[in-house]
Amino acid sequence: MPGDDTKSKGGGSGPKTIPMTSPLYLHPSDSPSLNVTQIIFDGTNYDMWSEAVKNGLDAKNKLAFLEGKVKKPVSDEEEDSLELVAWRQCNAMLRAWLRNVIDPKLHPSITFAQPIEDVWEEVRGRYSAGNAPRIHQLKSELNECKQGQETVVEYYTRLKIIWDELAKYSKIKGCSCGAAASIAKEKEEEKVHQFLMGLDSKLYGQVRTNLLMEDPIADLNRVYALVLREERHASFTKVKEERNDAAMSVKFHSGKGRSNYARDDAGESEYLPPQCTHCKKYYHTEENCYDKHGYEEVKARERGRGRRGSGSSRGNGNRGRGGDAKPPAKSL
Repeated sequence: MPGDDTKSKGGGSGPKTIPMTSPLYLHPSDSPSLNVTQIIFDGTNYDMWSEAVKNGLDAKNKLAFLEGKVKKPVSDEEEDSLELVAWRQCNAMLRAWLRNVIDPKLHPSITFAQPIEDVWEEVRGRYSAGNAPRIHQLKSELNECKQGQETVVEYYTRLKIIWDELAKYSKIKGCSCGAAASIAKEKEEEKVHQFLMGLDSKLYGQVRTNLLMEDPIADLNRVYALVLREERHASFTKVKEERNDAAMSVKFHSGKGRSNYARDDAGESEYLPPQCTHCKKYYHTEENCYDKHGYEEVKARERGRGRRGSGSSRGNGNRGRGGDAKPPAKSL
């Protein structure tokens, strides 16, 4: 097994092992059930999937197998050489890893019984679209990318995915001249405009106007942070208003509001007298209800407070404690 001491072939000077830095080395934790990425290839997401697979294999020091840089060793000896055994093991392991991240319904269409380099090329040739159609598709998605009902974070994430994939197809390579900095700045400003154009105008029209008035225009990170702060402020204000409305509604319906007036469907003001929650009669509250506490107890309580009468029944004549079973008729 790779990594174990094995006698070298052809009269070597001593035990020989596969160095840990070699692509032929398999770590003891490597197993055929390993998933090198969480993205599963379903036949439509090749570009994203292939990048994830290459990144996972690069972390395992196995990307050279896909790139064809590790060729199958040739052995003229009766027994296979250590390198050939290690290559076979790595090739089998990589085929298992690739099967794990491909939808099982696609397995019959892919020939896995071949070197991993050929398996990878077969998948690439069958499912990888040309650059031009993909670039056109991405730019169309970018042009139609609007916030809609999404949060700012969700909307920005969609844009970021498109920008990152488009960057892979860019033909402009990095350089140390002054033009590179100017090109990068221009691309950054283009992203800022794309981000601002897709925002909900009703919610972020004012903050967008303020940002566009700046000269020079702020960078993408600052613009994103300011819009996100505006969203959080608006969300906090909305929650606060909803709580206030709910509190006012509870206060009014509990009879503890300062005003006993409400507006009907026609918008006219209507007097709403206090109603006892015990006897359901009007013009007094449960605290001063004769039916519940008795006449003497209520009067004694009022005298103890130094009151001449119940505040809820002042100006209502004899309707106070006895009350009426119905509210007053609406005046015409």
